[in-house]
Amino acid sequence: MNRRNFLKRTSLLAGATIIAGSVPLEGSSIKQLQDEVLHNKRILFVWGGWGGHEPEKCRDIFVPWLKKSGAEIIVSDSLDSYLDEEMMKTRDLIIQVWTMGNISGEQSQALLKAVKNGVGLAGWHGGLGDSFRQNTEYQFMVGGQWVAHPGGVIDYEVNITDREDPVTGGLDDFKMHSEQYYMHVDPNVKVLATTEFNGDHAEWIDGCVIPVAWKKYYGQGRVFYSSLGHVAADFNVPEALEIMKRGILWAAESRNGEKEKWIKPVY
Repeated sequence: MNRRNFLKRTSLLAGATIIAGSVPLEGSSIKQLQDEVLHNKRILFVWGGWGGHEPEKCRDIFVPWLKKSGAEIIVSDSLDSYLDEEMMKTRDLIIQVWTMGNISGEQSQALLKAVKNGVGLAGWHGGLGDSFRQNTEYQFMVGGQWVAHPGGVIDYEVNITDREDPVTGGLDDFKMHSEQYYMHVDPNVKVLATTEFNGDHAEWIDGCVIPVAWKKYYGQGRVFYSSLGHVAADFNVPEALEIMKRGILWAAESRNGEKEKWIKPVY
């Protein structure tokens, strides 16, 4: 499927406000779209790191969906997977769920090289946005880095800021009860959703708006990130799950889709 058809079809779905979880996927248009995008896509799913983010439970949400949609998937609990050069050359997408880990220089260079050469990358919360705190080139690739979650698990709102992009089109603002990620973010990302902080837990950030979901490029590779997903139960929120699934679909087309262009500096 080419990008024009992908954009058209996902926009139609968004316009109908079809949200995975609120309607059955079987027999629906969105199920057909997922199968067309993911069929025979070669995906590496790497999970591990800090157990508090429930990487194993999150794996068990997304891997069955990917397999059911026709993806050819390798599931690994080792960062050494990035060292398999021949395998990495054949991947369409890497999904990483690995918080607060240590990545060797060799592992890091292999991952960076793959994405720079066109492999897509997708992930969520600390599994992509707080993986390797000492590796600034990795953070440059992702487009942001977690620095705080004032108050811990709290109630907050996610605001959809781009209602034209297929990843977030048709979705409304929604509530979360989870960690509200305060992040340092690359200004050259396409922001799709944000959240506003109050001053209850850090008065100096009252009114500050921080991106929640974005898409970007690193070299030729598409990169998608969502800060939602502190624990597996966060994906019981239909919008949180839908944003992640649509972001995965976009990143999975990294090798095939036309490169999107955007630079929207805010200062």
